Amino acid sequence: LKGRDLWVLVLGRFPTHHKIGIPEFKYVANMHGDETVGREILLHLIDFLVTSYGRDPVITRLLNNTRIHIMPTMNPDGFEATKVPDCYYTRGRYNKNGEDLNRNFPDAFEKNNASIQPETQAVMNWIKNETFVLSANLHGGALVASYTFDNGNSVTISSKGYSRSPDDDVFIHLAKTYSSNHASMYKGTGCDNRQSFPEGITNGYSWYQLEGGMQDYNYVWGQCFEITLELSCCKYPPADQLEKFWRDNKVALIEYIKQVHLGVKGQVTDRNGNPIPNAIVEAKGRPHVCPYRTNEHGEYFLLLLPGTYVINATVPGYKSILKTVEVTDNTNNFSALKQDFSFSEVSIRSRAASCPKTPLYQQLGQASAAVKPTLHILVLMTVVLAIFK
Repeated sequence: LKGRDLWVLVLGRFPTHHKIGIPEFKYVANMHGDETVGREILLHLIDFLVTSYGRDPVITRLLNNTRIHIMPTMNPDGFEATKVPDCYYTRGRYNKNGEDLNRNFPDAFEKNNASIQPETQAVMNWIKNETFVLSANLHGGALVASYTFDNGNSVTISSKGYSRSPDDDVFIHLAKTYSSNHASMYKGTGCDNRQSFPEGITNGYSWYQLEGGMQDYNYVWGQCFEITLELSCCKYPPADQLEKFWRDNKVALIEYIKQVHLGVKGQVTDRNGNPIPNAIVEAKGRPHVCPYRTNEHGEYFLLLLPGTYVINATVPGYKSILKTVEVTDNTNNFSALKQDFSFSEVSIRSRAASCPKTPLYQQLGQASAAVKPTLHILVLMTVVLAIFK
């Protein structure tokens, strides 16, 4: 990095720190330095949110109940290096070291041999230090909302070349939320005759396979649902088009932030009411390869579409607590359903737990391929459970 900082502006009623019960949201743009539209519309978004607070009741409630992080550029060096604007491709896509930042993250499916760049490491640290629930990263070169997984293997890929995550229904909803509120993305026409995206959305892998992408990293290791928004056919359009890009995306940007309030949230506490960090809290039937855990305040956030779910809270060494919840669409109320868990026999602080940065799905794929579906099915279950632990 050429000594340039990665700037983040945080907006909310309590911008300087996390407040219990208030989810964290982020937008990141310009990770490819020559893809400039996202960088500009995030600056417009900041201005719009700040000037609308206290005047517009919806924006006021959104900011009172959400902490919004905005990083207009993840690759300032690449942006500075783009001397001759071009609709298609320039060297400014890469960082100062010539690396593509969206191929630079640890991958859940295969070993990523790219050396981690300063920008990537900074974002990984940021994800680790905040409890991000929902995110989007903004690109150019197409017009579509793309969602996890970008990579895949025998565990996740269907016969139709689609790499499905355990929360596929939520991801489809998130992508459609953006595309349907965008001026034209929902039409799905793409940028040329070769591309068409029904309803303006696509599974990342079924569009093209990608190793070391940021959205998969967010979902697997950051417990944060992220989609990739391709916002312009031209990567670096003329300045006089920027106002129109802002108008085309304005409603979609706001409606997407509201989705951070989908599903269920709460705290896990011990018999004295103290928070239990690193308790596993997941919805039954959708286990994550790296189990989702509570933060230092004992909080969890699970994005779920309306429906009935069994939420399983587990503190290692103790009996799990199961609670059935009825999730409704609370996005317009700016608060997910609240469901707390209290472990009456626990009075310890759970040990720190983190998932290794190894290709976790690779291990699952090997386990399922190695075991014949006969009497060995119990062995398979044990192997899978051991990996999920």
